[in-house]
Amino acid sequence: MCATIIEPHPALLTPFAILLLSIAIFPLILRQRWERHYQKLCALLAATTCGYYIFALHGAARVHHAAGEYASFIIVVGTFFVVAGAIHLHIPRPASPLSNVMFLFSGSILVNFIGTIGASMLLLRPFLHMNRGRGSAMHVAFFIFTIGNLGGALLPVGPPLFLGYIKGVPFLWTALHCWPQWLTATAALLGIFFVADTISRSRGPTAELPATRFHCYGKWNFGALLALLLILVFVPDGLRKPLMLMVAMVSYFFTPQRVFEANEFSWRPLIEVAWIFLGIFGTMIPVLDYVEFHASDFHFASDARFYWSTGLLSGVLDNAPTYLTFLTAALSLDHLDINRLPDVAEFASGHGSRLAAISVAATFFGGLTYIGNSPNLLIRAIAESRHVPTPGFLAYIIRYALPILIPILGLVGLIFFRG
Repeated sequence: MCATIIEPHPALLTPFAILLLSIAIFPLILRQRWERHYQKLCALLAATTCGYYIFALHGAARVHHAAGEYASFIIVVGTFFVVAGAIHLHIPRPASPLSNVMFLFSGSILVNFIGTIGASMLLLRPFLHMNRGRGSAMHVAFFIFTIGNLGGALLPVGPPLFLGYIKGVPFLWTALHCWPQWLTATAALLGIFFVADTISRSRGPTAELPATRFHCYGKWNFGALLALLLILVFVPDGLRKPLMLMVAMVSYFFTPQRVFEANEFSWRPLIEVAWIFLGIFGTMIPVLDYVEFHASDFHFASDARFYWSTGLLSGVLDNAPTYLTFLTAALSLDHLDINRLPDVAEFASGHGSRLAAISVAATFFGGLTYIGNSPNLLIRAIAESRHVPTPGFLAYIIRYALPILIPILGLVGLIFFRG
């Protein structure tokens, strides 16, 4: 962490709990009121927490640091949202369970080259189009699992692994050390999806799509996506934000409007994510500080404890700062400093299984809730804007995350992180 950690009073964790409960409950019982007023609640809770840090704890530097992280988050999400929205992929074939599995598997590989945000924004619309007429909450949930989260476990081209890369974890480290965990979890998920999608298809009619060919409009924006990736990974922080914004502006203004219309492009999903994560980043400050301040009290004695602790908190907090918090705690056990590149390199070479446990957990468990990883809410918002059934906050957890994702993650932990 760049700012001084302040031990917060446990009562300061309340605004974050209120925000989580509100996101989970109010859309179910007061949907119209929630849609009109959620921005005010997010802003109020964030302002309350940040105000207390500034005026009562004299922690203005901590709030400033969190504000910078939020600004970086929005710029990364927003630029990939715009550039991917400027590419229209049309896949005419009707979706069979096998073609859906192949699409999700291919997407989970592509994620490692353009990031979870870019891949989610690029592939979600054609995936929904392939399944139009029978697209369901299940399709949205498995898209979040595979492309929005698990796919980002091999290369640090986006949060959370990007934070480890800029701290000194070698670029190819996760690809070389975490591919068995990724392949195990992805194969298990896609196997379950194939069976579930086969049953779903047998129970209802399949929509016939027009006999057209595959086509891609706005294909020059693939170059813009590559430029965003190169800027994100290799350009220093001071230049990163303006350059990414510049690429997004060029993409938006030079792409024909008909491409955005074909994608049914709307700013509403991005605006919703921006407001909700404003509340999350603001109220999450004391939660992360509390975890980091008391890390030594958690008695992390094994890879399994790091795996489950990092994972479960990544599911209810944003997984990027959670990853960095537990990476910091892991280094501190060996009296290493996360802000020193040689220390991080020494940890990566000497404690590979522990680093793998933290990396895999933060990436995989991000799909446990909608707020665990930045693409999740964006995927849900876009699906809703296209009138595709999507599970609510609690329904997503109860119907998909707990009975499907958690057992698979438990299997990964049992096989790879028992020590």
